[in-house]
This record gives sequence, structure tokens and C-alpha cells, in this order.
Amino acid sequence: MTKDYYAILSVPRDASDAEIKKAYRKLAMQYHPDRNPGKEKWANEKFKEINEAYAVLGDPQKKKQYDQFGTVGNIGDIFGSPFTATTFEEMMKDFGGAGLRFDFLDDIFGDFLKGRGSSSSFRSFGGGPGRVIFEARPGQEINLGEIFGQARRPRKAHYDYELTISQKEASRGVKKILKRKGKKLEVKIPPGVTTGKVVILRNARQISDGSPGDILIKVIVR
Repeated sequence: MTKDYYAILSVPRDASDAEIKKAYRKLAMQYHPDRNPGKEKWANEKFKEINEAYAVLGDPQKKKQYDQFGTVGNIGDIFGSPFTATTFEEMMKDFGGAGLRFDFLDDIFGDFLKGRGSSSSFRSFGGGPGRVIFEARPGQEINLGEIFGQARRPRKAHYDYELTISQKEASRGVKKILKRKGKKLEVKIPPGVTTGKVVILRNARQISDGSPGDILIKVIVR
């Protein structure tokens, strides 16, 4: 049977794009497994369901086809459209602001990411109030573009920072907070880092100030 995506998102058929987007983000928070202890499997299935619904209703062309024919030949995924990918990214910020984990998304989207040859994992992200955490070993990239489909877009300007740490911090590893445009990026420097190593936060400017671009952090040990 054809699924009623409007019913899944609990919106009327004449709902505006903004209302559909708002409903999706609200349900994503509601069905996060951290908010459903003991019912994680059920929550994951509901989360999959609302993502399928929003992949259709959040994309203008797919929504038009669904409204006209009651079905969409190729639903695709939520990352394939700039409309739905942007909303998914905003949802990730909602999770981070509420201190909710992201790793459960690997179970939901892991097969898709592997199919695209992606090396990224939602386990690379963590969060707390007002904070987005990037973990990377020197020279290793955390590529947000692989997840949000922005790898296909033209490269934009990057920003360079130098991070000075002590010999003791370099030996043991350390976490540092980079503040930019009111956002806090917590950078995890692993043990054994040496001067000149670079942590690349791929497209991190999308998080910090809303525009594509990388943040490169050069480590200086003193």
C-alpha cells in the first residue's frame, strides 16, 4: 500500500513547506532513541519512517509527483536534495544543542554511506549545549560534505588557525575549544602530535557561520 507521508509527519495535505519542515524536526527530536529509553528499536523505526516521508515531502519535485500520483518512483534519500539535506543538517544542530548523541544514525544511514564509498561516520560527531565536536587525528579529515552532499559543490574559502599546546598536552592529548561566530568547536588533539601537523575540519564553516568552507588548524608544540 502507498504510504501516507502527510499522516506520518502529522501535517495536513495543504501544509506549507515551512510547516512540513517544522513537523519533521519536531518528530526527529521526539523519536530520538535517547528520549525513548527501553524502546530504542521502535524509535529507530519511527525515525526511518519520518526521514523517508520528509525525503519526499521536503523536496518540491518529489512532493509534486506524490501529490499528483500518490507515489514516487524513486524516493532516493534525504541527502540527495539540497532542500532536505539542509534541514537534516539543522536537525543535527538540534541534537547537538540538546546534548543528544548522533551514533544511532550510523545504524539508519550506514549502508547508504558505505554505498557511496564514504569513510565518514556519525560517530565522528558529539555534542552538548551550544557545542559541535569534531574529532580528527592530524591529517585526517572529518568530511561533512560526504554526509550532506556538499562534496559535489565548488570549494569555498577556508580559514586557517594555529593552535599552540604544551609538550605535556602534546604527549597526553588534549581537547581545545575554538570559538567562531558564537559557535564552539571542540577539537580533539590525539597523543603524540608534533609541530606542523594539521587538523582539517572539512566544511566546518557551514556549522560555524553558515557558509561552505574548511577550518584548518595547524598545531604548534612549545
